[in-house]
Amino acid sequence: MPEEVRLIRPEELDQLLELYRLLHPTDPDARENPGLPQLWEEIIADKNLFYPVVVADGKIVSSCTLAIVKNLTRGLRPYGLIENVITHPDYRKRGYGTMALHKAVDIAREHNCYKVMLLTGHKDEATLNFYDRAGFVRGEKTGYILHL
Repeated sequence: MPEEVRLIRPEELDQLLELYRLLHPTDPDARENPGLPQLWEEIIADKNLFYPVVVADGKIVSSCTLAIVKNLTRGLRPYGLIENVITHPDYRKRGYGTMALHKAVDIAREHNCYKVMLLTGHKDEATLNFYDRAGFVRGEKTGYILHL
């Protein structure tokens, strides 16, 4: 079992970036970007961005990002958007990814969100079933992406 399911601490950025290297191995290393410290400060200060993490064996092994988006419909209730779902390969199939997602959903509920959405680029049934088991419903809406 994990030691902890909680929000990331500012000093844990390097551990998160290590997970992101596994998520997007062809991306440039963010640690080499001189804008990283300023961006991280802005992220940590943003009251609408959350980084749930699961800690096991003394390190972050799973995470996702939750953005709370203010909204003028649905009784002015915001909605949540989850991205960057990742669990270290050595810790998969232990429920850690689900724990990170559930923490994000709990935060969305606390912020009175009327829904939480996520998109995945994965097409394999195992990944889609993971999101199904975590409580997300596929096929309810159609997602579109325009890469910039």
